[in-house]
Formats: sequence, structure tokens, C-alpha cells
Amino acid sequence: MVHHSGSIQSFKHQKGLNISKSEITNEASLKPSRRSLPCLAQSYAHSKSLSQSTSLFQSTESESQAPTSVTFVSAEKSEQVNPEENKKDSALQCSFADLSDFCLALGKDKDYMGESEHATYDRSRLLNDFVIKDKPESKTKVSKNDMNYIASSGLLFKDGKKRIDYILVYRKTNIQYDKRNTFEKNLRAEGLMLEKEPAIANPDIMFIKIHIPWDTLCKYAERLNIRMPFRKKCYYIDQKNKSVSRAQNYFKRIKKWMSHNPMVLDKSAFPEESACYTGPFSRARIHHFMINNKDTFFSNATRSRIVYHMLERTKYENGMSKVGIRKLINNGSYIAAFPPHEGAYKSSLPIQTHGPQNNRHLLYERWARWGMWYKHQPLDLIRLYFGEKIGLYFAWLGWYTGMLIPAAVVGLCVFFYGLITMNESQVSQEICKATEVFMCPLCDKNCSLQRLNDSCIYAKVTYLFDNGGTVFFAIFMAIWATVFLEFWKRRRSILTYTWDLIEWEEEEENLRPQFEAKYYKMEVINPITGKPEPYQPSSDKVTRLLVSVSGIFFMISLVITAVFAVVVYRLVVMEQFASFKWNFIKQHWQFATSAAAVCINFIIIMLLNLAYEKIAYFLTNLEYPRTESEWENSFALKMFLFQFVNLNSSIFYIAFFLGRFVGHPGKYNKLFERWRLEECHPSGCLIDLCLQMGVIMFLKQIWNNFMELGYPLIQNWWSRHKIKRGIQDVSIPQWENDWNLQPMNIHGLMDEYLEMVLQFGFTTIFVAAFPLAPLLALLNNIIEIRLDAYKFVTQWRRPLPARATDIGIWLGILEGIGILAVITNAFVIAITSDYIPRFVYEYKYGPCANYVKQNENCLKGYVNNSLSFFDLSELGMGKSGYCRYRDYRAPPWNSKPYEFTLQYWHILAARLAFIIVFEVSHRKYHCRLKHLLVLQAYHHAWFI
Repeated sequence: MVHHSGSIQSFKHQKGLNISKSEITNEASLKPSRRSLPCLAQSYAHSKSLSQSTSLFQSTESESQAPTSVTFVSAEKSEQVNPEENKKDSALQCSFADLSDFCLALGKDKDYMGESEHATYDRSRLLNDFVIKDKPESKTKVSKNDMNYIASSGLLFKDGKKRIDYILVYRKTNIQYDKRNTFEKNLRAEGLMLEKEPAIANPDIMFIKIHIPWDTLCKYAERLNIRMPFRKKCYYIDQKNKSVSRAQNYFKRIKKWMSHNPMVLDKSAFPEESACYTGPFSRARIHHFMINNKDTFFSNATRSRIVYHMLERTKYENGMSKVGIRKLINNGSYIAAFPPHEGAYKSSLPIQTHGPQNNRHLLYERWARWGMWYKHQPLDLIRLYFGEKIGLYFAWLGWYTGMLIPAAVVGLCVFFYGLITMNESQVSQEICKATEVFMCPLCDKNCSLQRLNDSCIYAKVTYLFDNGGTVFFAIFMAIWATVFLEFWKRRRSILTYTWDLIEWEEEEENLRPQFEAKYYKMEVINPITGKPEPYQPSSDKVTRLLVSVSGIFFMISLVITAVFAVVVYRLVVMEQFASFKWNFIKQHWQFATSAAAVCINFIIIMLLNLAYEKIAYFLTNLEYPRTESEWENSFALKMFLFQFVNLNSSIFYIAFFLGRFVGHPGKYNKLFERWRLEECHPSGCLIDLCLQMGVIMFLKQIWNNFMELGYPLIQNWWSRHKIKRGIQDVSIPQWENDWNLQPMNIHGLMDEYLEMVLQFGFTTIFVAAFPLAPLLALLNNIIEIRLDAYKFVTQWRRPLPARATDIGIWLGILEGIGILAVITNAFVIAITSDYIPRFVYEYKYGPCANYVKQNENCLKGYVNNSLSFFDLSELGMGKSGYCRYRDYRAPPWNSKPYEFTLQYWHILAARLAFIIVFEVSHRKYHCRLKHLLVLQAYHHAWFI
């Protein structure tokens, strides 16, 4: 066993320059973040106490020795392995003994308090005696040690000291031993400690527990520019400013009132967090950082992220492309790699009296339980446990769900308005009373004349979604989409400031190993870092993008082909349903045709989604994106395009093409000169659009919820059942329990975002035809938040904590959907609904055209005016008289029979004018709203 001294003389600068003890106080100060400026005075005062404490390093120089050996334990034997030390970084050992004594000297400062201030201090008492205090006169409050949780859950090596930061899993029967052996040897050479242990339930499974020592942790934290706390925040308030004092009292009263809000979380069990300024970690300036305990200074998420960075860049064979844990998992050398959970998520002891056992237990009790559905989310704790990327997802999902409340309320009011006034509608009354009006046959062979009043129920149902409040609701939702996105940007800015992500830029992202391995021969100097890095030639990039775009267009054409097949199906089966034996199907053959087509379309959608995912994955890898975020954005865009077209193509057909090009009786347009194109119901096409949207939205949400929770529950239950059959009364370690959980989706949060963004499209794009869409989305999202929380905490292995400053490409997609929603809603109101024909009749052709009479209904006679005449003798059915059909054409006795009337052209002009006015008004309001929000943000920042 080899020991290395950890004196202060071992510290070096990144470029290899030695730093003596006398130069500690003279070195360049740590570059603070932009939020550190208010505390420069305190930093100066602290530097004085720092200069007085340097003598402590001299007295403890000979005592700071830490073992750096690697313990390797397997099922057959145990062996001691000495890691290959890197000569360049060997003098940069981070000795915690020096830091312990040094931090005690800082106890004299007002931000720190130690029970003892002597230079010689027992290191074993450090965890209990060294605490942080806000005020010297306050009582010392010792929080529970995180290492106690780790020890109680068994997340340590067999020596009971080294914590487990990562888990690798492989099968003993796998023959690729050489690759694993080389990979593990290289991991030890990088400074990681490995320990093997066989599984209890399955003797073929072997676990490799990975621990990253303090020295290696410091080295890679500095290399990755990880920001760590170096000073507590301080706020200076001018007590003479009365307006500030009044504002403080006002906010205190609001905070006191909010404490009684049932939606506010009880944070008594939450860990206390002190706001600190942060800076990039540096071993040369390690004494600047607030290191109270080397085991908890770096969070679990940070440790796991550093280990994964090393796993992704370690070779397993000779060659540039033979690198990374993901390739080893793909070729079967390993079957899994994941960071362990912090312990069990349930406890026999109540959290109210005994507190949480670990952060996972706290997340379950205060977030993932179904009984917490009405509570706010603990975003800070989510970010601490799962990382900023997942934290931002749940912040966005919670914000979206909260913003759906006003949209759902207004949509419900529009629906109830239609329900209350349904029997008073002039159009519905005229249709229901039209017993002597016969409609022309809707198909050629098996359809007969139909009385207009047979569609009375359909007319009333259509009025629920097509009434006077529809236009108002469409305008409201256009404004709502803009407000939602703009206010989310502000919310995101607050979170990035709070979570110290403002100065974390994309340039800090590392290149993907696949990109490095592909283009390692071509290097250019990075203008930001000044270091050489692999470069992808423009010609190669353009070629790959063209191939990828061609694949996207091919898949979109495949979707359109599937929709066309469904249309042909509707044309074929409507004749069969019209002559069906069951009287109910025969009477409602149009409804049966639409319902069957919707179900078949949904099945096609789900089947095509399986193919889209694999094709999108292949095309994205073919492009060789430079960074991980570029890969995710490219993959997300492809999946969104595929699924958006897949879900909405049939809806676009019904909204804008169904019944528009059918011709007229006696001269119908036919597909392939064989099948007559489908007409709308006598009450209009809007009922078909509502049915299509409602069924797809409802069934897809049920399917998604089952696949997200039901399927993992069944798989985890079966895994536990097999374990219970194989062993009895044996304690299963935490890492094996995690192994039996389901892995997170390989695409990360892409599926979660995609589901919600597609739902946002359903909620906004055709909301004028289905006002209940926001309400269904709200109810689904209330379930979705707790479902995702329960899934992340209890059913999935712990995902790799990742950092992010926003929701990525999804924000641009949401903005694009918002623009498309305004256009489609304008077209739905103008073309699909009967709002414009009613409006033109009311003010041009109705009883109120010239002057408004008192108590006169301006829509009286609208139904008769909207139906044209056709001579039945021309159909060859052996009948005489006239039938009616929906269109604005001249009657057969006119000099130009069946030609479009002047009223048709008036309606067409009004429709185009409405679309233009709607678009211009929304664009004008959108610009004004954004300008107002920007001014408000500047005013708010100036006031603060």
C-alpha cells in the first residue's frame, strides 16, 4: 500500500507551476461570477482572516497523509491494485487534512463557527463539530450527515468508507473479457477505484462498483470547469430607504399569507440550503472554496457526472473509435451502467417525526405520491437529485399545466354557453323542424333520400362547438399561446439565475466521442478555448444533411400515403355501412364510417411511430453531430416532424378537404373514376373534426400513460417476483435493487417533451373546433406530473444528472406551433365552421339585411338559404320532385342551373377577408405584447 503526502506544497497550477506556502495570499483572486459583485467588501474582509490562517498549514504539513490505493474485490479473490499515477498531476493531490484545519481558522469569521479553533484538530470530529452559521449568536444546528444515509443504505465499498458513485453490470458468461479487462485497467489508471461483487439473485450477473477519490474528483472538476461555492451571499439594504422597508413588510405579509396556502409545500423536512456565490473549481485556489466535508462538497449528481465523463472517454481497445462505455454496452461487453439511487424511497418511520432517510425518500413523500397532486413541485430538490436538465423539464411542465387553467376555464365556459343556448339556436330549431325537406343521397348505390330533421342531434352537438363564443375563444387562445411562451422565458431566466446557470455556455460542452473518433485526423484551433479539436469539413456536413433531409421527406410522404389509404377506406366502406344489416349502423352510417376510420388511423399512427424512432435515430447518427445537445436537437426535430405529420395529417384532411371538392348531384367528382368523394353531414363537417381530435387525443393519452407507468410497473413486479422465488430472507443491496428497475429511455427526456409538445399542438392548433381540448390537457397534465415523478423516483434507475440552461429546441418548436395555430384557427373558423356564412346571411341576405326589426331573429331562414335545389328526375331513380344539398348553386329552373350564385362569392370573399384581418390583428397584438413584457422586465430589474 502506497501513501502520498498531501501537504500544501503538493498544490500546483494547471500549467505545472509550483505554489509555495508564502505565495498563497499573494496569488490572483478567484474570478467571481457576475452575481458576486455585491460581496466584494466581504471578500476583502475574508482575505484578511485568510492571511492570518496560513500558519496552520505549516503545523499540519506532516500530518496530512491520505491513502490512494485501489481496492479490487471480486467473488473469487481480493487484490490490491496500485493505480498508475499521472506525473503531470501527481503534485496536485488535494489533502483534506490541510483543508480541515484551514476551515477551522475560518471559524473566526462571521460566516463560520467551529466548536474548536485550535490548529490541531481531530479529523473524525469534523463532521459533527464544523457547522455553518448565519449569526454568531444563534444556536448551533447540526444537520444529519449525508454519509450516514449512504452507510445505512449500503452504498459503500466493503471497507465501509468509499462511497459508490457509479455501477457497471455485465454477465459472467459474456466472452468479451479482454475488452472489459482493458477498459477497467484504463479506468484504474485514470484514478478510479473499482470493486466487483456478484449479484445475489442471479449468479451470472456481476456488478462493478466505482468510486472516484478526492484527488481524481478535484482534477476532473477543474478540467470540466465545474462551478463550486466559495462565498455565502450577502445582501446590503439601506435601512434609511423607507420605500424598500415598506416593500419588505408588504412581501413579508404576502409570504405569511402564502404559508397557509394548501398548495404550498411543507419544507420543514427539506435540507437547508445557503445561497452561495460560485466560481470554476481550481486546485491551486482550493482554499477559497467552502469545503466543510470532502465527502459532501461535490454533490452526488456532480460526482456521477464526472465519472460518466471518464467512462465515455476511456479506451477499451487500440484505435481512436474504440472508446466509451456506450459502445461497450452496444456490443454486449456490459449490459448496464447507471448511478445508484441514494436508498429506498419508502420508510417504516413517518417523515413528520423522524425526517427523511435520504433525498429519494423525501422526493417520494413530498412530490411523487399521488396525494400530492395539488402541491407545488420541489424544483430545487429535483434539480439537486436529478440534475438541472430534468429540473427544467418539470419546471416547464408545471408552468404549462398552470397556464392551462385559464384556457380550460374559458373553453369550458364556451362549451357551457353552447349547451345552455343549444335549444334556442335558430339553426338547430330550423333543422329539427324540417320534416318535409329531403336531402339528396350521399352515396350512389345504397343510399336513399334522408329527411333533414334526421340530423337534428348532430346539429345540436355541432352547435356546442360552433357558436358565438368560438371566435372569441380562438382569439383568446392565440393570445394565450403568446403569453405562455413569453412568461415561460422569464420563468426560465429566474431558474437559470437561481441555479447558477447564467455563465454556463454551450462552449463548455464536450465533444461527442463518436465525433472525435470520426474526425480525429482533421483538427482546427477552437477560437474560444485556443485548443485543437476535431473538425467536420463543410462538404461532408452538407452531404450528410442532404441524405438526412431526403430521409425526412421520404417518411413524411409515407405518412401522407397512409392518410390517403384511410381516405380510400372511408370511400369504400361507406357504401357497405349504408346497406348494413344492423338498423343502427344503417341509420348512422356516416358516424360509423368516421369512427371506424379514426380507430384504424390511430392504429396506423402507433405502428408508424415505432418505425419513425428507429429511422430518426439512424439519420441523426448519420449526421455525426458535434455535441450532445446538437444530437438531441437534431433527433428531437426529426421525431417531432414525423409524429406531428403522423398525428395531424388526417385532422388537416377533415378540416380543410373533406366535402370541399365533391361537385354536385348529377356531376360528382370521383376518385380514380370509381369512388365518389365523401360529403359532409347535413349539419356540417365540424362534428367529424371534433370526433377525430377527441378520439386521437383521448386514446393517445391513455396509451402514453400506460407505456410510461403501467408497462414499467408490470416489468418491475415480474422482476421482484422472480427474485422472491429464487431467494428467501436475503437482504438485497441497493445497487441490485436499482438493476432490477427499468432503465430510463435511451433518448432521455425527448419522449417526455415530445408528448407534451404534441399535446400543446392539439390544444392550440384546432382549438376553435374543440374548445374542450385545454380541459382534457389540464386533467392529463395533473396526472402526468405525478406519473412522471413516481416513475423517476420509484420505477426507473437513477438517470445521469445533466446540466442545461433551457429546454433546447423545444422552445423554437413551441413558437412555431403558436404561429401555425393562429393560421389554422383562422382557417377553421373561416372555412370549416359556418360562422362566416351565418355572418354574411345575417347582414346581407337575412331579415336584418336592410334594417333591424325589434325582436327579430336575424338568422331566420338561414337553413333554407344554405341549401340548394336539385331535380330528382336527373338521378334516374324513378322519382320526381326536388332534393336539397349543402351548397350555394343556382336552382335547376335558372337560366344557368347549378352554377355558383353571387352569395357564394360574397361568402368566399368574407372568408378570405376574415383570415387576413385575423392574422394581421394577432401579429400586431403579438408585437405589442412582447414589447410590453420587455418593458416590464426592464422595469422589474431596475427596481430590484
